[in-house]
Amino acid sequence: QVQLVESGGGLVQAGGSLRLSCAASGRTFSRYVLAWFRQAPGKEREIVAAISWSGGSTYLADSVKGRFTISRDNAKNTVALQMNSLKPEDTAVYYCAAQKSWGTSTLDSREYDYWGQGTQVTVSS
Repeated sequence: QVQLVESGGGLVQAGGSLRLSCAASGRTFSRYVLAWFRQAPGKEREIVAAISWSGGSTYLADSVKGRFTISRDNAKNTVALQMNSLKPEDTAVYYCAAQKSWGTSTLDSREYDYWGQGTQVTVSS
């Protein structure tokens, strides 16, 4: 069982930065692939970024490449999403999620076993 708690959301102007953090409970954190998803009003949930067990492999959606970075600290049971050059279209609720596999399942929200409660990110123009 893994419990995930996000923090760091808020309101920021376009071009600004935010850092989201997700803290996980449990002693098997390093066995999980971690990801950030987001969901804007009226839209489907979409993957933003994912990171493998040791952090050696990462995935970033095309829409955030060059602006966002995902990282993890297995000693602290945390995963972070650094968001720079934010745009109004980045406005959404951001969720942290965990699953044990890396590969074709990484991009599919249905494959994730654990989810945080979400944190709101609002980017004003």
